Parts: sequence; C-alpha cells; structure tokens
Amino acid sequence: MSRKHPIIAVTGSSGAGTTTVMNSFKHIFRREAINAQVIEGDSFHRYDRMAMRAEMKAQEDKGNMNFSHFGPGANLLEELEGLFKSYGATGTGKVRRYLHDAGEAAPYKQEPGTFIPWEEIPKDTDLMFYEGLHGGYADDKVDVSAQVDLLVGVVPIINLEWVQKLHRDQKLRGYSQEAVTDTILRRMPDYVGHICPQFSRTHVNFQRVPTVDTSNPFVAKDIPSPDESMVVIRFSNPKGIDFQYLLGMLHDSWMTRPNTLVIPGGKMGLAMQLIFTPMILKLMDIKRKSF
Repeated sequence: MSRKHPIIAVTGSSGAGTTTVMNSFKHIFRREAINAQVIEGDSFHRYDRMAMRAEMKAQEDKGNMNFSHFGPGANLLEELEGLFKSYGATGTGKVRRYLHDAGEAAPYKQEPGTFIPWEEIPKDTDLMFYEGLHGGYADDKVDVSAQVDLLVGVVPIINLEWVQKLHRDQKLRGYSQEAVTDTILRRMPDYVGHICPQFSRTHVNFQRVPTVDTSNPFVAKDIPSPDESMVVIRFSNPKGIDFQYLLGMLHDSWMTRPNTLVIPGGKMGLAMQLIFTPMILKLMDIKRKSF
C-alpha cells in the first residue's frame, strides 16, 4: 500500500460484470480530473491465446483437466505483485496489453489473442486502477492484495454469473453453449480455490442478486436486467461510512447488517459514485500531503 502512489483494484471472475464497474470508476476519474493508469488483468496471463490452448492440451495429457485462467499456473502473479510494489514505491513499472479481438489488434498489426510488448508506465499518473481476476490474490508466495489501497469485489450470485457468461460468450464470441459449459466446469476448482477467497480480502463487495428465476442458468433466455435485481453491498470496515446519507440518496434501499446495504439493481452505478468518490478523493488528498 502506498501514500504517494495509490492502487485501486476491482476483482471478479469472467462474466461477473467487472467491466461495468470499471466504467463507473472511469466516470469518477474524468469528473475529478484524475490521471489513472488502467491495468487489465488479461495482460498478466502467462500465455497468449494459441499458447494457452496448447498448454491446456498438454495439461490434459498429464491428467489435469482443470487448468484455467482462474489459477496461478496460467498467470504472471509474481509479476503482477512486482508491478504493484514498483508502482506503490515509485509510480513506475512495466505493463503490456492483451489484444482481445481484431479491432484491438489492428492498430498494432498483430493477431487477436496476442500481447503487445512490455512498456514503461508514464511518470505523471495519479493512481493505478486494476480490473481483472486476481486483484485480491494471495498465497504462501505471492500477496497481491497487500499492495492494494482500495480493493473492490464484484460477485453476482453464481447462477447469474453463469447466465451472463453464457450469453456473452455465445453472442459476442461465437462459442457454443457446450463449449461455454465445459469452460465453467473446467474452471470450477480454481474458482473455489483462488477466486472466492479474494472476496474475503476486499474493502467493499458488490453482489447482484436477481429477483427473477435463474435456477437453471443454462436455459435462461435473457440476462436479468438491473431493474430485475437487487445489489448487496458489504463493507469490510463500516467505520466512516455515512449509511444515513446513502439510504437517503438511494431510495428503496435498506440495511440488513451493520456493514451491509441492499439497493435496487438499477442504482448500482449511482451507489458506486456516492461510495467511491469520497474514498478516491481521500486517497488523492493523502497523496498530495505526502509530497
């Protein structure tokens, strides 16, 4: 953790909706004129797309049917921890970008599913913002979470997460339902062992809960809309949180525990603005005073 060079991380699995949260933070950064260095978790995958397919096949030949991006073996977690340490200490470090599709790859004249070369972070950034799978990761060798000043979890209930992943991967990426289902099953041990524990280390968790039937996510015709959902917001430390203000601004909301707020799903973006703007401004104030 750093006073001079703060780090914010949003962690959540594929299909959890972390991109939506990232957009909310970008609105705050733009409004408050904060120059954020954005890091996508995919850029710290160990393998590009073709190499990952080859490694999965090699692991299957060895009897490991559960090798996935959710686990440490497929990621550069020591390098991610090293980046966070370097940025926290000096505001510098090396990053790269993963090119997901042809549109992202075209300016670099590379194939989709590849990485651009590592490059130095500009020296004039105000903070680092990470969005990906492992912002809260920790084991007996690596502790990424210890380097983060504000750690946010995005955790839809599991059936909703699967509905979102099934629809995204089929409609946007052209995968069959069988292929997406196989991916979900292959990742399950790593989801339990390496993704879930991160949500016990977060400062704030957002868990979207649908109010419509998702009991069989594999036949769901549509993704439940925000208005068909509630969002459970849990604060690890409620000290300093003005719950009365939040309840007044977020109508039809209520508290279920001293550290837990429940809001209508359609107000998730507003809630993030209200909750995180003062937290970010506090980090920036500490940063200014430290120089």
